[in-house]
Amino acid sequence: MSNIKLDKIFKTACIASDHAGFKLKEEIKDYLIKNNFSVFDLGPYNDRSVDYPDYAKKLGNRIKLKKSNVGILVCGSGTGMAISANKIKTIRAAVCYNLKSTRLSRQHNNANIIALGARFTKKKLSLKLVETFLKTKFEGGRHLRRVRKI
Repeated sequence: MSNIKLDKIFKTACIASDHAGFKLKEEIKDYLIKNNFSVFDLGPYNDRSVDYPDYAKKLGNRIKLKKSNVGILVCGSGTGMAISANKIKTIRAAVCYNLKSTRLSRQHNNANIIALGARFTKKKLSLKLVETFLKTKFEGGRHLRRVRKI
C-alpha cells in the first residue's frame, strides 16, 4: 500500500474496538502510525470481553466535541458499533465492506466514522478501506442538502 499523506483532509483519527475487533484495531493503528498519521486509541487495550456500545459512544462523543476529525470503529461485524455511534447527533458512521461502499460513504454521506467487521474483513482489505476512507473527500453539492436532513 502507498504511503498515506492525509493531513489535507483529516488531521487526527481516533480508533476503538470491542474484544472481537481488538486485534484488527491494533493492526490498523500500527499501520497508520507507521505512515505518520496521528491516531488516538480509545481502547480497549486488551482482548478481554467488553461492551461495544461503550466504546462507540466514547469515540462518537470525541468527534462530536471536535477532539478528533474522524473515527475508526472495529467490532465483529461493524454493525453494532455503527448503530451505537449513530445515536449521537452529528455522527455518521458507515459500515464499510468494499472499496465502493467506502468511497460512497465519504463522497455522498460525509461519513465521519468507518465501522469495520473484524470477522468478515481481512486485514489487507481493512487497511485499504481505512486508507480509502481517510483519503476520500465529501463531494458536497446535492449530497450536502441530503446530509443536512439526517
